[in-house]
Amino acid sequence: MADSAKAFDILILGGGSAGYAAALRAVQLGFNVGLIEGSKVGGTCLHWGCIPTKAYLHSAEVAEEARESEQYGVKLSYEGIDMPKVRDYKDKIIAGKFKGLQGLLKMRGVTVIDGYGKLTGEKTIDVDGTEYTGEHIILASGSVSKTFGLEIGGRIMTSKEALELDHLPKSAIVLGGGVIGSEFASMWRSMGVEVTIIEGLPHLVPNEDPAIIKVLERTFKKRGIKYSLGTFFEKVEQDEDSAKVTLTDGKEFEADIVLVAVGRGPNTQDMGYEEAGITMDRGFVITDERLHTGVGNVYAAGDIVPGLQLAHRGFQQGIFLAEEIAGMNPVVVEDINIPKVTFCDPEIASVGYTEPKAKEKFGEENVETSEYNLAGNGKSSILGTGGIIKFVREKDGPIVGVHAIGRRIGEQIGEAQLIVNWEAYPEDVAKLIHAHPTQNEALGEAAMALAGQPLHG
Repeated sequence: MADSAKAFDILILGGGSAGYAAALRAVQLGFNVGLIEGSKVGGTCLHWGCIPTKAYLHSAEVAEEARESEQYGVKLSYEGIDMPKVRDYKDKIIAGKFKGLQGLLKMRGVTVIDGYGKLTGEKTIDVDGTEYTGEHIILASGSVSKTFGLEIGGRIMTSKEALELDHLPKSAIVLGGGVIGSEFASMWRSMGVEVTIIEGLPHLVPNEDPAIIKVLERTFKKRGIKYSLGTFFEKVEQDEDSAKVTLTDGKEFEADIVLVAVGRGPNTQDMGYEEAGITMDRGFVITDERLHTGVGNVYAAGDIVPGLQLAHRGFQQGIFLAEEIAGMNPVVVEDINIPKVTFCDPEIASVGYTEPKAKEKFGEENVETSEYNLAGNGKSSILGTGGIIKFVREKDGPIVGVHAIGRRIGEQIGEAQLIVNWEAYPEDVAKLIHAHPTQNEALGEAAMALAGQPLHG
């Protein structure tokens, strides 16, 4: 008979966003839950991703505002960045959130098992030599930084090492112009670093709508962020004085450091998944739409499941699985309807179909769009930001995509995702009251334009 202290209704491997959300929702539903974590609960998002990068980005925003203060009639003297203090500020936020999460898990009655787990059967996970059982198992082992085979160390680093720097480099090369690369490039530029982004694809943030990409590239150029697009890198070298990146066309770039920001891959190596009969593809766990692996009562959630690698997607999937196991038949949320925010300056917020993707799905002639320029928005002018709001709709149908770019525009993602997920029509949104003066009004203006009744457009 199994040791009751090591036997659970639900056993979860990984204490990041997906794992701990599943654990908290499962205990609410009356399950006995074991949560296995080899490092720290909260995972990458809390300790090495979302939270620390946004803390650094806030410091960068303060630095930028200090330098720009005179245009707002405020005389400030900018004396530079104290990186050890910035790091302390970041660490204090993480420590507070970590302590809070630990306390919450304990208070809710989740059994946290410290150690690295390996799946050994349909109902068993070995944790450093001790076997635990679960009637249901949720795999949520998260992600790791991709390195494309580059050796990390010295002047060549991933975001994890970059967040621990105790000094500010004079120059940096960022390999990758996606979300992580754009955020770091923006942050360092605001702190006074000379930045060059190397992106092998033709554009920065290539998954965004073309109208958004155009504004970002133009604004980055204006801010002095250099970028090389459309040619991949061939090699990265370093010596005592600098790091050098050589592109496939022979062009060379040199800087103090190189940040490898080419995305994240699934953290599934040597964890017993394949041996247990789970279907894998390039390290990802393949599931059906209800996140079941097809093996026993084994499920998967978060970054190890192909799709958007976002903390809130993992969080939502964790809650979904707790409810699925409880027989509540929760609604599947497709990746296309998950909100995304890139916290560079200007910020990008998007949810739903881009214009090209909508045309692919509904047909070229069945898609309508509207754009509202933030130049006409009072609050945006006060903040000193340009940008646009773009709505995409199925012709004579609901809004299927909302895309925005501008300083602090990420705060508007809440209404944007409601519009798309509730399949609102432009005429519906146009009738809603948007408080003045806010950037939120710009959503109303874009809706009015798409409904054929622009007010300020």
